[in-house]
Amino acid sequence: MKKNRLRNSVVLGAVSFAVSALLYAAGALDLFELKAFDVYSRLLNPARSSDRIAIIEVDQRSIDALSRESINWPWPRQMYAPIVEYLSKADAVFIDILFTEPSSYGHDDDRVLAEAIGKASNVYLPFFLSKNPKEPSSEGMLFVKRHSVGEARGRPSPYRSVTVPVDLLGEHAAGAGNVSINPDGDGVYRTIPLLFQFRDIVVPNLVLSYFIKQKRWGIPRPDRGTEEKVLLRYFREQRPFQTFSAVDILNAAIGKDPMQSMRVKKGYFKGKVVFIGMTAAGLYDLKPTPVSSVATGVHIHATLFDNLQGRDFMRTAHPLFVVLGMLAIVSFICAFVLSHYAIVKNLAVFVGAFFTILGATALLFLNARYVPVVYPVVALVVSFILSVAFSYAAEGKERIFIRRTFSQYMDKTLVDHVLQNPEIIRPGGRRLRVTVFFADIAGFTTISEQNPPEETAKMLHSVLDALTEVVIKEKGVIDKYIGDCVMAFWGAPLRTENDEVNACRAALNCIAELDSINEKFRREGIPSVSIRIGIHSGDAIAGNLGSTRLFDYTVVGDTVNTASRLESVNKAFRTGIIASENTIEKTGGLFLARELGLIEVKGKKEPVRIYEVMAEIEGAGEGLKEKAAIFHEALALYRQGGFADAIALFTSILERYPDDGPAAFYKNRCGSLMASCLIINSYQRHVEDREHCLILHLTRSA
Repeated sequence: MKKNRLRNSVVLGAVSFAVSALLYAAGALDLFELKAFDVYSRLLNPARSSDRIAIIEVDQRSIDALSRESINWPWPRQMYAPIVEYLSKADAVFIDILFTEPSSYGHDDDRVLAEAIGKASNVYLPFFLSKNPKEPSSEGMLFVKRHSVGEARGRPSPYRSVTVPVDLLGEHAAGAGNVSINPDGDGVYRTIPLLFQFRDIVVPNLVLSYFIKQKRWGIPRPDRGTEEKVLLRYFREQRPFQTFSAVDILNAAIGKDPMQSMRVKKGYFKGKVVFIGMTAAGLYDLKPTPVSSVATGVHIHATLFDNLQGRDFMRTAHPLFVVLGMLAIVSFICAFVLSHYAIVKNLAVFVGAFFTILGATALLFLNARYVPVVYPVVALVVSFILSVAFSYAAEGKERIFIRRTFSQYMDKTLVDHVLQNPEIIRPGGRRLRVTVFFADIAGFTTISEQNPPEETAKMLHSVLDALTEVVIKEKGVIDKYIGDCVMAFWGAPLRTENDEVNACRAALNCIAELDSINEKFRREGIPSVSIRIGIHSGDAIAGNLGSTRLFDYTVVGDTVNTASRLESVNKAFRTGIIASENTIEKTGGLFLARELGLIEVKGKKEPVRIYEVMAEIEGAGEGLKEKAAIFHEALALYRQGGFADAIALFTSILERYPDDGPAAFYKNRCGSLMASCLIINSYQRHVEDREHCLILHLTRSA
C-alpha cells in the first residue's frame, strides 16, 4: 500500500507540476502576476526616498504665477537659467524637458540658458528615441554618438529616429540620455531599460548616463547591448521626494522673495541630485505605476536614480528557482494529502502552505527580491485539487469502510492511524505485544432466569454500552461481545507506552461506571449487577483474521486465553479486577495493586503471578493502602509457613473489611494447610514442595 501511495504521489505530483510549469512557461497568468507585484509594492515598499533627491516641479502654481507677470507658457528659456545657476552646487541636475527647437524668443534666449548650463557643469539633458521612420539629422546623430556608451551587435534596432536638444544647449550639457520608456503589457510602468540600441550604437538612459560618467556603472559589453533592465522599487507615499515649485526656486535665485531665499538657500542643494520636470495638468502624459494611477515621468526618473544609487531595485528570481519551488510545493502537497485523509487536516495544511508562500515571498519582497507569487499559488491549488480528487475518488470507498467499521469499536486516534496505514488491516496478522481485557457480568445466567427477557436485554445493553464507551475513551479496541462478556485489547493496531496503564484505568473506570448504572437500575426496579475483569499482557497475533466475506480485526493466542482465565479467577477471590504481573510491571507504580499469588494456567508450563487492581495510587485512601500493606505482610508469612500468624493478620483485615475476598481465601487456605501435618512437614523440609504448595490451581474448572 505504501508503494502504491508513493507511486500515486509521484504521478499526481508530475501531472500537477506539468500543468503549473506549462502555465508558467506560457506566461498565461502574467497579468495576474503583475497585479500581485503592484499589491506587494503598495504594501511592502519603503515609504520615502532618501533626502539626497529633490524635484523642482513646473507645476500649475508656477505657470499661473509667471502668467500674472505676462510671462506665458512656454516660458522663455532664460527663465530656467537662474534656476540652473542656483543649483550649481548640486551633484547633478536632470532637466526632464525637451528643448528640441530653437527658442521662439530668439537665439539669445538659448544662449543665456546654454551659458548657465555650461557654468554649472552638472546638467544632464534628455533626448528622445522614436520608432518613427524619420531620418535623423547629422547633428542629431553626432550628439547621440557623443553620448553613446558602446557599439551594438546582434538584433536590429527597434528605434528609427531621435529627437535631440538644440545644438547650443547640447554642447554645454554634462551628459545626456534617452527618456523614452514603454510600459508593461497592462500599461503600467514597472520595468525601465537602462540601455537602448540605436542603429549600431548603445545609448544610456538619462539617469544611467550620470552613473556611467561617475564610473559607478560598468560599460556594457557589445554582445549584451540592450538587455539590461531594472524592475523599479517605487515608494509607497504619493510624494516620496522633496519637491519645490519652480517659481519658488526662481524667486529665491533672483532675490525677488527674500523669505523664500531664506527658506531654500543655495547651499541647501549642495551634494543633492535635482530633477526638473513638468507636473502641471496638460503638460505631461499620465504614467501609471504600481503605487499610483497618476504619475509623471520626472517621478519615475527620480525613482530610478534612487534605486540605482543604492542598488536596491527589485531583483527578480531566476526562473529555475521558481520552477524548483513549484516542484517542491506540488511534491509536498501530493505526498501529504495522499497520506492524511482528514479533510480538516488537509485544508489546514493547504491554508498553511498558502500563507507560507505569501509570507516567504513578502519577506523576500521586503528585501528587494521578487519571487513570483501567483504561479506557486497556482501550483499549490492544482496539486491540492488533483490530490484531493484522486484521494477521495480512488481511495474514498476504502476509507469510508475503514472509518465506518473501526469507529464503532475504537478511538478516533486509532481510526486515523488505520486510515494512514491501511495495510495493517489486510488479511493476515503479525505478532505484537498486546494487553487483553475481558469483562464479564457476574451471575448473568441467574439474572436472566429471574427477569423477563425485555428487562434482561435492556440491562445487558446498558452495561455493555457503558463498558464500551469507557474502553474506547481509554484508547482501547473493542474486539467482540461474547454473550454478557466484552473482549477488548490495547497495543494493536497502534502500540503506545501507556497501553497497560490505559487498560488498568479502563477497568477501574468500568467498575465506577457500573455503580452509576446500578443506581439507575435500582430506580427502575432492575436488579443490580457486578462485573469481573481479567487483564493480561503478552505476545499475540493481531490482524484481520476473518474470511474474505467477513472482516474481523482481532487478536488470538495464549495471551488472550490467559486474560480470559484471569477474569474467571475473580470468582475464587471474590474480586473485581485481576491483572497479571506482565501487565502490572509496565504500569510504573501508578496503581495500588496487591499480589494474590501464583496460579496455574491451563496450557502454560510456568505459573502466572496475579494482582488485584484496587485503585489508582493518587486516589487511593489511607485505609485502602493500609489494607494492602497488611495483606502483603500476611502473604509473606503464609509463604514462610507461618500460617498461624498469617491467619491472625488475615482475620484483622476481615474484622475491618468483612467482604474482603482475598483475605477470606487465604485465611481458609492457611487453615487447610495447618490441618494436614504431612503437608506442613513436607512444606518445611523441601523448598520444592513449598513452592508447589504456593501455586494455586484455580483455572481448571473456570
